[in-house]
Amino acid sequence: MDETSDEPPTSAVLLDNCHFSQVIFNNVDKFYVPGGDVTCYYTLTQNIIPRGKDWVGIFRVGWKTTREYYTFMWAPLPSDARSDTPVQQQIQFKAYYLPKDDEYYQFCYVDQDGVVRGASVPFQFRAETEDDILVVTTQGEVEEIELRNKNLRKENEELKASCASLKKQNIGLQKELNKMQELQNSLESLRSNTVKLELELTSLKKENKQIKELDDCREAELHQLKEQIQNVTSDKERLETRLKTALDHMDQLQSQVLNYEKEVENLSLMDRDKTEQLESLKEENRQLRAIGTQQKEETKELERCVEYLKGSKAELLLCLSPCLQNEPSICGGAAREMQQNHDLMKELEEQKRLFQILQAKKNEANEENQKRREDELLRHLLQAEEVSSFSVASQARAPIPSPEVGSLLFGNPYCGEIIWHSVSIRKCPMCDEVFPEDSETSQYEAHVQSHLLKCPVCSKIFEKSNKQVFNDHIFCHSLE
Repeated sequence: MDETSDEPPTSAVLLDNCHFSQVIFNNVDKFYVPGGDVTCYYTLTQNIIPRGKDWVGIFRVGWKTTREYYTFMWAPLPSDARSDTPVQQQIQFKAYYLPKDDEYYQFCYVDQDGVVRGASVPFQFRAETEDDILVVTTQGEVEEIELRNKNLRKENEELKASCASLKKQNIGLQKELNKMQELQNSLESLRSNTVKLELELTSLKKENKQIKELDDCREAELHQLKEQIQNVTSDKERLETRLKTALDHMDQLQSQVLNYEKEVENLSLMDRDKTEQLESLKEENRQLRAIGTQQKEETKELERCVEYLKGSKAELLLCLSPCLQNEPSICGGAAREMQQNHDLMKELEEQKRLFQILQAKKNEANEENQKRREDELLRHLLQAEEVSSFSVASQARAPIPSPEVGSLLFGNPYCGEIIWHSVSIRKCPMCDEVFPEDSETSQYEAHVQSHLLKCPVCSKIFEKSNKQVFNDHIFCHSLE
């Protein structure tokens, strides 16, 4: 059994195909004492390249394949694996894993392909026997033994020399065998390559036939492509002419864009002036409303005076009726006073009538101004949409024309020379919300648009306050 859980690589290769001379086992005893560790010494020749899965096993003599090992140890890799000289190695087998019988065993070096690369002489695991026997010999026998030993030494030297020569011959034969094996491998590879080349040649012939067929098709396609190229060339010339015309038209459009930009700048200046004018007119409108309120209060006061005078007149008539019969002189003075009161009443009536005329004209002027304001706002928004299409930063604000002086009965006391001031803020013409000049124009425009309703059919603009009119307008479109 082995010391690790991994099974060593083995094969069913027979002994005839093994190479026992590539690893030489040294100092192998004839027997080893049971119960003790056994150290195995071996030499790796230059004919073997050690690998990580090589192993040394103990086999019972008479084994047939490398699967019949008793125990094994992984062979350590030498420190210099690329050395061209023989390398001495050793492995120690623990006593626990060694055989317990007295059969003959031997060490075998097996590579990671399961092929035996070297085998030792047989040995046994048994106890040491007592061989010390006292022998008594004579001098002649001693000399004869010495002579025999000398001859045996000489024969031993000769055998060692012949063994060394045989080893050299073995190494040479092993090299030649390796070369023959390489040649055989190369021959087999050449044969396989020849078969592959024949198959490739057959496939190439088929491909060549297909290519010829494709060549005929491609000639027809080439002819068609030439015709298409001619058509494309004519199309290209026509497109170049159209491109030149388009470029000329683009130059004209650019010049028009420049003119539009100049117009937008002018509109922006006009918008600024009209905004200032709108602010001034709003201030005048507030003052006119204050004057109207004051005149209403004066009218109410005059009405109260008229009522008071009417009551005084009735009382005076009641008081003077007895006097008219008794004292004509007194009646003459009362008559004069009555005439003055009558004149005063006429003047009050005239003032009241003039005030009513003034109030009617004021209401008419307010309605006309409101209508003009709505028309100007719509025109202003349409201009703003045109300006936004050219990405102009300024937003037009709708101006309101100043009322004529002649439209009021007594004239507009605030109409005259107007001193214009620079406006640093923008106000919404609908709700008077203030927008600083540094705010984005899109924000101001979105705010103004939020007060309006746009017809999706004819793009007519309506104020949100007139939503019923907008709904009626949409309903009229649905009836068309």
